[in-house]
Amino acid sequence: MKILMAQSYFRVLDPKELERNMPYPPLGTLYAAAVLQEQNHQIIFFDSMISNHTDELHKKIEEVNPDLLLLYDDEFNYLTKMCLSNMRNAALRFIKHAKSKNIPVILYSSDAADFPNQYLSSGCDAIIYGEGEETLRQAVNSVTNPDFEKQKFQINGLKFLNEGKIFSTPPRKLIREIDSLPNPDYTLLNIEVYRNIWFQNHGYFSMNVSTTRGCPYKCNWCAKPLYGQTYSTHSPQRVADQFRYLKDNFNVDHIWITDDIFGLKPGWIKNFSGELKKRRIKIPYKCLSRPDLLIKGNTVSELAESGCEAIWLGAESGSQKILDAMDKGTTVEQIYLAAEKIHNAGMKAAFFIQFGYSGENWEDIKLTRKMIRDCMPDDIGISVSYPLPGTKFFENLKKKAQLENKKTNWVDSDDLDPMFGGTYSRIFYKSLHRYVHAEYRIYKMLSAGGILNLPHLIKQLLKMLLFGTKVHLQKRNIKPQAAQ
Repeated sequence: MKILMAQSYFRVLDPKELERNMPYPPLGTLYAAAVLQEQNHQIIFFDSMISNHTDELHKKIEEVNPDLLLLYDDEFNYLTKMCLSNMRNAALRFIKHAKSKNIPVILYSSDAADFPNQYLSSGCDAIIYGEGEETLRQAVNSVTNPDFEKQKFQINGLKFLNEGKIFSTPPRKLIREIDSLPNPDYTLLNIEVYRNIWFQNHGYFSMNVSTTRGCPYKCNWCAKPLYGQTYSTHSPQRVADQFRYLKDNFNVDHIWITDDIFGLKPGWIKNFSGELKKRRIKIPYKCLSRPDLLIKGNTVSELAESGCEAIWLGAESGSQKILDAMDKGTTVEQIYLAAEKIHNAGMKAAFFIQFGYSGENWEDIKLTRKMIRDCMPDDIGISVSYPLPGTKFFENLKKKAQLENKKTNWVDSDDLDPMFGGTYSRIFYKSLHRYVHAEYRIYKMLSAGGILNLPHLIKQLLKMLLFGTKVHLQKRNIKPQAAQ
C-alpha cells in the first residue's frame, strides 16, 4: 500500500518553538513508519516538523494520491502531548481534504483519543488509541478491504463511528518487550535541514532517542493516555547501539533522551555506561528525572560517567503545599539536594516550573521564586497548570465546577491559559512567566561573577520592571478570598 504519513504537530504553527530553532525529528512517527515498512508498505514521509506551511501537506496529498493518509503523532515529544488547537485545526483540514479525494484516513494522537468526535465527524475512518504500533499494523492491513467496516470491530485499540455514535473496541495490551520493535527509520528525514538549523542557531547538532515508555508515578495533572502508569525499557545494549548509529551516520554532537523518567530501572544506567564504553563512544546528552531518585545511591555519578551533561528536574513548585496537592511524591528539600548533587558532579541542573495549580497563591509563588534563586539552576522552563482530560486534576476541577468549558486546549505552547477558575488570570500568568525568566537571568548573571554583560543586564532589568509592574497590577485586582 502507498501510505502518505505525517504528524499533526507543525512547528511553523507554534511561534515560541519556531523562534527557539531546536527542532527534533518526530520519533514516534518514525517508529511507526519502520513498523509499516516491515510489512512492505511504501511510505511517503511528510516531515511536519520542518515544513514551512501547512499547505505543503495539502499539495503532497494532491501529488501523491496515496492509498491512505496516516496522521501519526510523535507522542515522545511533550509539545505533541500538549494537544494544541492550532495542530488540531490543521489535522481536521487534512482529513477533509483527503476525504474529498476519497482517500481513507487513519489517525493516532492523544487529542483525537480525548476528543474523537471532532476528528471522526470530519471524516476520519478510525482513530488509534493507546500504544499504537500493533493496532496500526492491523488497521492499515484492513483499511482498503471492502469488509473494513466489519473488520474494525475485531481490532483492539480503535475508535470509529458506528451508526452515528462513537464506538471503542477494547484497549490493546501493551508491548512489554519494546526491543522487539524496529528502530525508527531516520533515513526518511532530510537530516541536513535539521543539522543546518541547529548549527546556524546553536553551533552544534542534537537528535533524540527514547529509551523507555511510560511513567509509574501519579502526578495528578499528567495525562497518560498511551501507557498508563506502566514502565517499559529498552535494553542498555539497544540504546548504546542507537547512540553509535546516530554518531556514525549523522555525526551528532548531542542527544536529547525523551523519556518521562530516565534510568528508573535499578542498575540500568550503570549497565548503559558500560555498553557505551565497549563501543568507545561518549556523546553528551540531556535527560529528565526526579529529585527523589537522584539523591539516592550513585545515580548522579553514574549519569555523569555515561556522558549526561544536563538533567531536567520536574521541580514544579517551591511550595510543599502545592507539591502535595499535585501528588508529586517529592519534597522541596529533595529538589535542593538534587540540584546541589548534580552541580557537584559537574553537570547542569535545569528546572521545570509550573505556576497556577489549583490553590496556589502569591506566597506559594514567592517560595518557587526563592527556590530558583537559591538553587540557581542552569536553565528553567516555565509553564502553567492546565487541566487535560483523563487526569485527576481535570476531574477535581470538574467536580468543583471550575472548568471553563469555552476552551479545552491551548492554541500554541505559549498560550499559558489556566483554562479554569483559578486564583489569577491568563494575563497575570503571561506576565509572571516573563517576570520570573527576567529575574532568573539577572540573578544568574550576578552569581556568575566576572565581567558583566551590562547591555544584557539592563535589558533584563527593564523586562523585570515591565512585567513585574503588570504582575503587581493584576495581583492587586484579585479578591483576597480567591488567593487562599
